[in-house]
Amino acid sequence: QVQLVESGGGLVPPGGSLTLSCQYSGFPSDRYAIGWFRQAPGKEREAVSCLDSTVGNTYFAKSVKGRFTMSRDNAKKTVYLQMNSLKFEDTAVYSCATDRGGQWYPCAGINYGMDYWTKGTQVTVSS
Repeated sequence: QVQLVESGGGLVPPGGSLTLSCQYSGFPSDRYAIGWFRQAPGKEREAVSCLDSTVGNTYFAKSVKGRFTMSRDNAKKTVYLQMNSLKFEDTAVYSCATDRGGQWYPCAGINYGMDYWTKGTQVTVSS
């Protein structure tokens, strides 16, 4: 059974940086997509990023491309979302998400094929 444990989040000024972590376990194979959704008040959930476990490629929504990056530590079974140049509109609840290994091509589906996510952590960008 796939389990995700998210940490990080908090209050950061505009232009600042923040890193979220997501420790994972229980994937049935080495083929899976893992990343983040976010949801701001009154807005739909947005797929922010995805990492393809097979080759390590990362994908990002247009709204964060060039400012957010993802990395992983295989030994710690943890992925990270590094958020730079944060804007007011980045304020949202961020949830670690995965496809639980359900795609042959990880990150290829709608919303990167991710259909399981954590409760999330609040990220607030405010001066």
